[in-house]
Amino acid sequence: MQFAERMDRFGEGIFSKLLEIKRQKEERGETVIDLGVGAPNIPPARHITDALCEAAADPKNYVYAISDQKELLEAAAQWYERRYGVTLNPETEICSLLGSQEGLAHIALSVADEGDVVLVPDPCYPVFADGPLLAGATLFYMPQRKENGYIIDVSEIPEETAKKAKLMVISYPNNPTTVMAPDCFYEEVIAFAKKYDIIVLHDNAYSELVFDGKTCGSFLHFPGAKEVGVEFNSLSKTYGLAGARIGFCVGNEEVVSHLKILKSNMDYGMFLPVQKAAVAAITGDQACVETTRKAYERRRDALCDGMTEIGWKMDKPEATMFVWAKIPDKFSDSTSFAMELAEKAGLLVTPGGAFGPSGEGYVRLALVQDEDVLKKAARLVDESGMLR
Repeated sequence: MQFAERMDRFGEGIFSKLLEIKRQKEERGETVIDLGVGAPNIPPARHITDALCEAAADPKNYVYAISDQKELLEAAAQWYERRYGVTLNPETEICSLLGSQEGLAHIALSVADEGDVVLVPDPCYPVFADGPLLAGATLFYMPQRKENGYIIDVSEIPEETAKKAKLMVISYPNNPTTVMAPDCFYEEVIAFAKKYDIIVLHDNAYSELVFDGKTCGSFLHFPGAKEVGVEFNSLSKTYGLAGARIGFCVGNEEVVSHLKILKSNMDYGMFLPVQKAAVAAITGDQACVETTRKAYERRRDALCDGMTEIGWKMDKPEATMFVWAKIPDKFSDSTSFAMELAEKAGLLVTPGGAFGPSGEGYVRLALVQDEDVLKKAARLVDESGMLR
């Protein structure tokens, strides 16, 4: 059999490999604590599941959705106005996504042609690069260095590269480095994008998971942002709706329009009961958002304090549902360290190299287990003797 040459650009996803290791260990009856995949285990609030169940019980809701319901688009516009102070036209500046992952995988198809340059962070969530690769684009990695607070320095992008670039993908609070960006960064990005006619995509999936009393807003709140780009947002982590696949692309109407046209040729829209659940989430009681944030902050403290106590120093993240940890000095690379962690301690983490060249030397741990399990993870690592 012969397959598309584009598949040569992709290997087996690191998350698939981690799940296979987990399956094998569990079949042997061994304890496995999975902090590899960022799959939230905090369920949605009752008012959200009630809306979903009520709509799912209505036989009329099993038709093709085709497009976003007016109720959903208006709710999203109200959400952005209330939460971020951003005014959006629900008819032209909002498009639903079947989860941010789907949008990130496909938006480059509407922006970049074969060989066009796309600017992506390094390290970055893998689909930031995989989506453009699917479109046949050429990647230019923008380093996120620790010495620069993991913030991209746009002045390091060569002018010839900037002139060729069609799309720039950025994301703060950042997965995997967990940092937030200062206001001046967004101002620099907007000026840079205007100068070189680059479309900006800002992924804002973690704006509600910000700790220690800090807050986070929207890229679109900055003057000129809507002229150059769009923002993706997600209900997966904030509202516990990861499996329901609910996201939004909002902002520049030309970008939104082209993505809508592309999606109209690829899917039949979001299941109507899921649209009802989304409306309930973003218009209903927001106490669940603070409850979720506090839960992740407690988990962060339990994991980082526990690991630091046994000799694996972990800096506490200021945001997201992850910890970005430097591997202990005695280990030479992140993949071998992660494999040894899985084998000796039964702890699954994601090697930093899976997020790009600059991720080497780090691992990402997802705060997707309860506090007692995270404390147990530290005990298992200590008992394994790996750090001694």
